Amino acid sequence: MTAALALAAALALAVGQWFIWRYAPMEMTMGLVQKIFYFHLPLAWWALVSFTVVFVASCLYLARRVPFYDRLAGAGAEVGTLFSGLALATGSLWGKPMWNVWWTWDPKLTTTLIMWFVYAAYLVLRQTGTGGERGPAMRAALGVVAFLDVPLVFLAARKWRSIHPTVFGSQGGGLEPEMWVTVLVNLAAVGLLWACLLIVRSRQLGQRARLGRLFMQIGD
Repeated sequence: MTAALALAAALALAVGQWFIWRYAPMEMTMGLVQKIFYFHLPLAWWALVSFTVVFVASCLYLARRVPFYDRLAGAGAEVGTLFSGLALATGSLWGKPMWNVWWTWDPKLTTTLIMWFVYAAYLVLRQTGTGGERGPAMRAALGVVAFLDVPLVFLAARKWRSIHPTVFGSQGGGLEPEMWVTVLVNLAAVGLLWACLLIVRSRQLGQRARLGRLFMQIGD
């Protein structure tokens, strides 16, 4: 199943490239640099989905104390931190020709950067093994609290004065139908990649936990 999903993700990403470079029209104002949008948006959206997975899995762990949910939260945080970091990087590449600066303390960018640091700290906490037997519960509590920043990232460009464009609303109304199709194709393609990474990483964390228990038994 994982191999089939990985193959589907690879094919979908290849198809997405064709839509980006051949099907979607050139934007009149920004020109070629606007193509970064088709990478930036899917990465940002699936990063938010990843952190939602962390939140849900953390709540389930606190309610049921099942180790699988702790591993799922860890996998979601890793993939989400990777995707949000790439979203910040592609956003900077896109922002330089648009705003003439690599970075500006816009509400959308600032809340996204804070979110990245929060989940990076969450991953550091996981790696250090802080808390011993209570570590999973501590991580789950942090996974729940960290989610508070996710809605702020989503609403930042809508609730506060922001130069960051929004896909839905007055700033996103200029997309041609071909551009919308390209956005949706690449959202689906990155979604397949996201699902593959999440499944593989969850399994790896499960295998590491089983190996740890096996080594403890051998040591005893």
